[in-house]
Order: sequence, then C-alpha cells, then structure tokens
Amino acid sequence: MRELGRRAFLGTTALAAAGCTPPKATTADPVFVLVHGANGNAGSFAPVVAELTLAGHRALAVDLPGHGPRGHFPVSYQTPQDLAVFAAEPSPLAGITLADTVAHVTAVVRRAAALGPVVLVGHSLGGATITGVANQVPGLVARLVYLSAFCCVRLRSVLDCFLTPEAAGSLLPAIPGIGDPQANGVGRTNWRSADPAFLAAAKAALAADYADSTFRAALNAMEPDESWALTTGDARGDPATWGRVPRTYLRCTRDRAIPLALQDRMIREADEATPRNRFDVRDLDAPHLGPEDPRELAVLLAG
Repeated sequence: MRELGRRAFLGTTALAAAGCTPPKATTADPVFVLVHGANGNAGSFAPVVAELTLAGHRALAVDLPGHGPRGHFPVSYQTPQDLAVFAAEPSPLAGITLADTVAHVTAVVRRAAALGPVVLVGHSLGGATITGVANQVPGLVARLVYLSAFCCVRLRSVLDCFLTPEAAGSLLPAIPGIGDPQANGVGRTNWRSADPAFLAAAKAALAADYADSTFRAALNAMEPDESWALTTGDARGDPATWGRVPRTYLRCTRDRAIPLALQDRMIREADEATPRNRFDVRDLDAPHLGPEDPRELAVLLAG
C-alpha cells in the first residue's frame, strides 16, 4: 500500500500547496475500491472518498447488493414507526449470500483494474467480501486492506469469529435487534430509535467518543436490514489465491464491536497460513466506525 499510494499522494499534496492543479492519474496510480460493512452503503465511505479524490487519487465506494439505492426501507420503518409490523416485514435481503456480494465486487474490480492497480478496502463485515474477491481474482488486486474487518482463514465464517473467546468483549450484542433473524433471514436494527438506552449501547459499540452530532449522522445513514447468510457463509481465504495478495490490517484500537483480541487472532491466523506474505499491520486510535476525521483514514490509505 505504501508503494502504491505514496508517490501520488505526496505529489498532489505538494502541488496543492503550491496552488497548482494535480496531474491526471495514470495507469500506474492506484484505484481505491472501498466496501462497506453491515448495515452500511457506499455513503459510509463518502467522506473518505472525497478526501482521497481531493488528494488526486481515484476512489470509489461500492453499494453491496440490497444496499444504497436498492436498500430496504419499509413504511413501517418511517415516522411514525410501527415496530410490530416492522419486526415481521419480509426483506429482499434475505436471499443475498456471500457469493452474491463477492460476485458483485469482483465485477467492479475487473473494471477498476483496467484503470490502475486496485487497492481493495473492506470494513467490518466487508472483510468477508474482499477475501472472497481475492480468492476469485488475485491477479487483479494489488493490495487488500482490512479496516477492523473480518479476515477468516482458520475460522470458517463471521459467525464463527463471534463465537470465539476473543469476541467475548464485543458490545454488538448489547444493541437491541428487531424481529427474529432465523425467521426473517436478516439481522434487523431500528437505527432510527430515539430510546436513550439504544443510543447509548450503539454509541459504545460503534463510536466511542464521537461527537453526538457525528454519531447521529452516522446512524441516520445506516440501513435496517443485513442478510443473515453473510455471517454464516464460508468466508475463508485460500492461501493459494487470496494468500498471494499483499495485505494490510488497520487495527482500530478502541473498537468495541470487533474487539482488539479478535482482530489480533485473525491477523495471527492469516500470517500462519501464509508466512511469506504477512499482514502489514497499522494502528488507528479509533472505534469501530473508524476515525471521526476522515482525513486520518485517507492519509493512511494513500501513504
């Protein structure tokens, strides 16, 4: 990642300081493709994409299937809410599998790779998808970046990760859900709740000491449904394919959703599987949602 991003970032920064227009990107410059986590969408990365773009880079965020313009926002989720109806509302996301998200992002990577070396970034649950993409097309990915994200190698699935002792400190289970995931096929959350207990639990798990206004803005951008199948699908990286791609892990050291102990276990098991291609590990003093200032993440990605 350092080799891919440093030249473009330093060059455009110097030109900006001199009041000059950054040069047009070439096929030697990286293309950042960012994949959101559970209940997110491309808008989750909009501030980071903006910072990367203003620094002269090419960057795009992907809406996974069933998210963004195709997100599911039933009338019962609007105001005034009808939570009883919302709890039983069928969801089109119920049929979405990990294979679907991998195929979707692989198609994006195939197009992006024609523009330059692809740096594929996954946040949280998005880590399972980028691992699958690297299993499929390792030659099209210049680097994988896991932003406090799931990286399964020995553990089969994201759900298996949550069943480990290292996940015992996760505060995600404290965020109340709506409905039955087994019956609905989705994990469903009422992010529009005004309940102080809900807001406190969500902030503790996801955002730590974010300003309340920033945290509420993040909640309002989140989507209520996430396919349960994404947590149970086989998310393991294949050392013969995924294992060939250089990779970076950005540890969010104040993460209370994916505890640091679980992040470190996934890093260790990945390194054991491919001892000649180990993670480049960087630390971010940030909670699960990442740094409150998007410039911190943009500079780390580009540098």
